[in-house]
Amino acid sequence: QVQLVESGGGLVQAGGSLRLSCKASGSIFRANAMGWYRQAPGKQRELVATMSMSNRGTTNYADSVKGRFTISRDNANYTVYLQMNSLKPEDTAVYYCNLAGLGWSSWGRGTQVTVSS
Repeated sequence: QVQLVESGGGLVQAGGSLRLSCKASGSIFRANAMGWYRQAPGKQRELVATMSMSNRGTTNYADSVKGRFTISRDNANYTVYLQMNSLKPEDTAVYYCNLAGLGWSSWGRGTQVTVSS
């Protein structure tokens, strides 16, 4: 069992910044990757950023957030972060933390990010 708890969402003006956190607990040693996804109203859930759990920590970003968002992790505290800068109204969505391994995937409950114009 894996539990993921997100925090850090909120309301921010366009151009502002937010930092999301996701703390993992449970059988996280089986995970291969950790990441962030988002879902805007009326749209499908989409990838924002992922990071492998290897020492190299290979990252992958959606084109829409490259250069603005940064994913990072704190292995000691089993936490992954998403630093979001230069936020745009189109970044408004519920942001979900994800932890995935071979044949399984676990999700947090999500945290709302709203960017006003």
